Amino acid sequence: MNQKRINRVLEQMKEEGCDHLLITDPASIDYLIDYYNDPHERVYVMALSQDGNHRLFFNKLFYVEKDLGIDITWFSDTDDAMAMIRDYLKDAKKVGVDKDMPARWLLPLMKLDTQFVLGSSCVDYVRGIKDEEEQEIMIKASQINDQAMARVKELLKENHTEKEMDGLLLNIYHELGASDHSFEPIFGYGKNGADPHHVGDDSRLKEGDSIIVDMGCIYNGYCSDMTRTFFYKSVSEKQKDVYNLVLKAQLAAEAAIKPGLKLSDIDKVARDIISEAGYGEEFNHRLGHFIGRLTHEAGDVSSANDAIIKPGMIFSIEPGVYLPGEFGVRIEDLVLVTEDGCKVLNHYPKELMILE
Repeated sequence: MNQKRINRVLEQMKEEGCDHLLITDPASIDYLIDYYNDPHERVYVMALSQDGNHRLFFNKLFYVEKDLGIDITWFSDTDDAMAMIRDYLKDAKKVGVDKDMPARWLLPLMKLDTQFVLGSSCVDYVRGIKDEEEQEIMIKASQINDQAMARVKELLKENHTEKEMDGLLLNIYHELGASDHSFEPIFGYGKNGADPHHVGDDSRLKEGDSIIVDMGCIYNGYCSDMTRTFFYKSVSEKQKDVYNLVLKAQLAAEAAIKPGLKLSDIDKVARDIISEAGYGEEFNHRLGHFIGRLTHEAGDVSSANDAIIKPGMIFSIEPGVYLPGEFGVRIEDLVLVTEDGCKVLNHYPKELMILE
């Protein structure tokens, strides 16, 4: 059990006036006790209490070798686990619940004469500010991603299909010490790149195609994420102009990051540059997302998020322009907020590249 992280969550609970917090997100439980379990449909709840009576409600089906450092209430498939949790909460006044808690678990708990509120922010805020150990792991994960991108560039010259590139990339990650993709990679050739979340198909490259490569790996339980856009054999003036515009917006946004600003301020920097060039409608997603144990964690860099930037935050900066039926361009790095700015975690080059 990571007591420092738990203490930080307890501080957030105190600010929210919660005497108890029920956590059901396996990634958040892993973050706090260094143990990951996928319970499938079964009840799996970590309960934090301001009086220190922390508890894990855990099905006997799952075998744990190590001491998790927290009291465990075991139950079987035929036990009423929610009744056990109700008994645990019988004296609670205000209980924060996880945003991912299923209704089939929450509704039985609401029989209690207790106030239930959304409490995920208590954990999400703490997870959003990475400690030194997490920062070191995520820096390494991005270094692996940089190395993998260099090898992907050479493989693209061999004109594999988008689908084939997925498996080839996974082999590269394994060779470099990563355990898996952090998300299904995106290889978008030509007009497929105009779909920001294109699913790979049997397309092969044609001269003049843009190539969006959005990829990330998992290293020691933490995710990386990076996007680069290449061009196959030739590039048109329009493609070149759009690429340079997206790069200008991306670099400007990264340069603007510093503690004390709002996340929405950074989105505005990139969005204004792209809008002033006439492509505002074609930049159709937020500028970035938080990342850590999951590729997309709570928090984003968007016009709707006025949260204050703080040291230790790690998020993506990924402006893009997507022209349906033609091509797309996206450039993405991860950044770590420092005391006076940010550290860009990706170092793979961003100048326009034509694959011969």
